[in-house]
Amino acid sequence: MRSFDLAPLYRATVGFDRIADLMDRALSADVAQPTYPPYNIEKTAEDAYRISVAVAGFTPDELSVEVKDGALHVTARKAPEAEGKTYLHRGIATRAFERRFALADHVRVTGATHEHGMLHIDLIRETPEALKPRRIEIARPADLQAKALEATTV
Repeated sequence: MRSFDLAPLYRATVGFDRIADLMDRALSADVAQPTYPPYNIEKTAEDAYRISVAVAGFTPDELSVEVKDGALHVTARKAPEAEGKTYLHRGIATRAFERRFALADHVRVTGATHEHGMLHIDLIRETPEALKPRRIEIARPADLQAKALEATTV
C-alpha cells in the first residue's frame, strides 16, 4: 500500500491547503528522482537562500531561469555543435535538462549569476506586515470602565 488518502486532512484544516498539496505531491512523486544536474541549496542569511546548480559546459545564453505557478524552473538546451569535432572521451554531460524547485509562499527570486560552471540563483523570503507577529494588549475591566466613563463625559 503506497497511496494515502489525504481527504480527511483537507476537511480538518483551514488555510493549510498548500501544506496538504505539498504532502500529496511528495507522497505521489516517483521514487526515482532525477539527479542531473547536481545542485546545492544553502541558507545565506536569516531570510535569504541560494540555489547553486552545476551547469558545466553551458553558456548563459543556453540557460533559462523562470518563476511560474509558485515554482522555479531551471532549463538548459545545448546549441548544436559544429561539425568536425571528434571526442576520444566525452565525460562532461551537456544534455538538456529541466529542474523544478517548489517555492514557499512569499519567496522571491532576486537574481541569478553564472560563473565557473555554476548557476547561482538567489532567493529571499519577504514576510508581509500582516503575517508578522504583533502584540495585542489585554484590557482590564477597570480600564474598560474608565474608557466608557471618559467617552460619556466628552
